[in-house]
Order: sequence, then structure tokens, then C-alpha cells
Amino acid sequence: MFSPFERMIARRYLRARGQESFISVVVWFSLIGIAIGVATLIVVMSVMNGFREQLLDRILGLNGHIQVVGIGEPIYDYDAMTLKISGIEGVLRAAPVVEGQSMATNGGRAYGAVTRGMELEGLKSLTALANGIVAGKLDDFDGRGVAVIGRRLAEKLRIGIGDKLTLISPARGSTPFGAAPLQKAFRVVALFDVGMYEYDSSFVYIPNRDARALFKTGEGVSLIEVMVTDPENLETHKDRIREVARHQARVIDWRYTNGAFVNALNVERNVMFLILTLIILVAAFNIVSSLIMLVKDKTRDIAVMRAMGATRGMIMRVFVFTGTAIGVIGTLAGFGLGMAFVLNINAIKRGLESLTGTELFSAEIFFLSKLPAKVDSFEVGMVVVMALVLSFLASLYPAWRAAQAEPASALRYE
Repeated sequence: MFSPFERMIARRYLRARGQESFISVVVWFSLIGIAIGVATLIVVMSVMNGFREQLLDRILGLNGHIQVVGIGEPIYDYDAMTLKISGIEGVLRAAPVVEGQSMATNGGRAYGAVTRGMELEGLKSLTALANGIVAGKLDDFDGRGVAVIGRRLAEKLRIGIGDKLTLISPARGSTPFGAAPLQKAFRVVALFDVGMYEYDSSFVYIPNRDARALFKTGEGVSLIEVMVTDPENLETHKDRIREVARHQARVIDWRYTNGAFVNALNVERNVMFLILTLIILVAAFNIVSSLIMLVKDKTRDIAVMRAMGATRGMIMRVFVFTGTAIGVIGTLAGFGLGMAFVLNINAIKRGLESLTGTELFSAEIFFLSKLPAKVDSFEVGMVVVMALVLSFLASLYPAWRAAQAEPASALRYE
């Protein structure tokens, strides 16, 4: 596409020296601007993808993809319903769950907790929890009067394996002094850390029978949790589960229960992409301005080349090559910088925290215990292509202006 002559002239213009050094500086600023824009887009989009993946993995690893929830009252015929749902094609498991809010107390310290009553097999099927046991054994959950709690909640309550945890339920029971909230003591047999602050600091798992007694659901359960093979395609499974549940319960999925959260992530991700694209756009305008300055400075050279036989197309290709080369070099530099940052992002975070003496990534605010990053090859490719296309388009107008120069007019006063 470009002849050796055109490439030689373009390279000489990129390496301007002496009186032309100012133009060379502007070219370097344009190159650096594109590199920073590409690197920033890659880093931010990778971190956003990492956040989304990690949060959804934690949410789906501790909650069912589909929930069959009782309408106004517990589900009493849950054994038969669970068996029928388990037999539906594409359903991995179905487990009855008793869920309620309680107050977890120990030694005068009290914190709100989400208490879930489950059986041992159902607990083992929660992959995030089963893989996140940091103390004790999950097998010890088999029995009554035992509990599995989050590590951060245990730290707040200052309890460990074998210690007693008291749960106070809003359900009221009869006492010699009148009605009072129900409470029951549990022995902590395991601690989990799934890396999501909300769960690690507030979730408590107890046996199903104990939960029914604590929340006074009688022989019923709050919901049936269903895990399926494809959590992104739920409509077919929901229709089949509705046929089983009929009018006894309503069927909702994880997108409904976490809809506002997932939508906020998607909106934020799209808006960040649009905003950061402006960095590359500004750098592209810098290419336009630097090339226009270069064309004005090289008017005499252009006229001489035209007088010696260079065509308008050759002149135009010289400056298109110049602008495109700025974009290519800047894009490749930004790609390398962005990938290096993403691959070492947690090491960089720790270094900055040690230098500044502050916590840059608080688990209480961001819900996750470390800064996640996931590189999406399609998105990275889109960023690179966009930067290259904008650089190419930015070089067209200055190149066209250069090609329109008339040799006679340019050399009249030389």
C-alpha cells in the first residue's frame, strides 16, 4: 500500500529535529495520549468484567439460580415438590431452605445475620461455600445445634470453632414472663470465607429442623432453592417448575432478586466505556492538529516533491502513513501497558497502599476482598481496532490538505 519512498519521507517527518522539534513534541504527545487512552480502557473494562464475574460467581455460588417461594405462608408439601423439581431435565439440584433475619450474639456483642436452615447435602452443593471453608469441617454440620458462619462475622463476635453462638429470632414464644423473641444457642463447627464481604459478615447456616423451630415455620420451609445447568437461560426451566408448583408458590430467578444490582453493573460498565473512549478521541484530534502543523511546515517540501513528479496520491499517502504510524505505535504501547497493569493489578495495589499508607480497596465498600480483573479478548480487540481506525481517520483530512498544495503557488516566493 505504501511505497519505500513514501515510508522513508514519513519516517523522516516523524523524527523531526532542530527547528521542527516542536512539531515532533506534539506528535509524541499525541502518541502518548493514544497509549494512555488504550491502556485505561483495557484496565477499566477488565476490572469491570472482573467485578461482574466475581460478584455473580459469589451470588450464584451461595444462592439458587431459581427460587420457589411460598405465597404468604411456608411451603408444607416441600418434600414431594422438591422431588418433582429434581426430576426436571437441566436441574442440578433442588433443596428446601428456611430463611429469616436474626440477631447473632456472643459475650454482649450483637450483629444482624441472615440465617438459613439447610441440610448437609444442600450445604455441600453450594460450591462457593464448600470451597471457602477456612476453619473447621463442613461434615461436622450433620446433627442439631450446630452452625456454619462467615469468617468476618466470627471476628466481629470474637468466636471460633467450638464456641457457642446465640441466635435471636423475631418470632415470639411463650415464657413465664409473657411472649418473648425465640433464641437458641449453636456450636460453631466451621467458618467460611467466600471473598464477598456481605456474605462473610452476615450469613449463618444452621440445620433445617433448628431453623424451622427458630422461625416457627412448623413443618414448612420458606423456599426451595434450585440450581440449573445454564443460569443464563432460565425461562424454559422456570416454565417447567411453575407446572410443578402450580398455585402453591411463585417462581423467581436470580436476575429478579439481584436485578437492580446487575443492571447497575451493566450501566456503569457501558458508561465507563463511552467516557473513556473520549480519551482516545482527544488523542485523535491531537493527531489532526499535529499533522496540520506538519503540513504547513512542510509546504515547500511538498511543492518540491510535486515538481519532481510526486503525485497527489503519493503526498496523501505520506501523511496518512505518518498519522497511522502514530496511532499504531501508541495503540501497541497502550495495549502492552494495559495488559501489564491488569496482570499485576493486585501487586500494584499493594505497592500503592504501602506507599500511601491507606487502604485503596475496602472490602466493606466493594464487597470483594481483592481487586478482580478479567481480560475479555473481544473487548480488548475492539479497543485496539477503534484506536487504529480513529488514528487513520484523523490523518485523512491533513493528508488531503497536503495533497491539494499547488507547486507553483508554494514555490512562487522561494
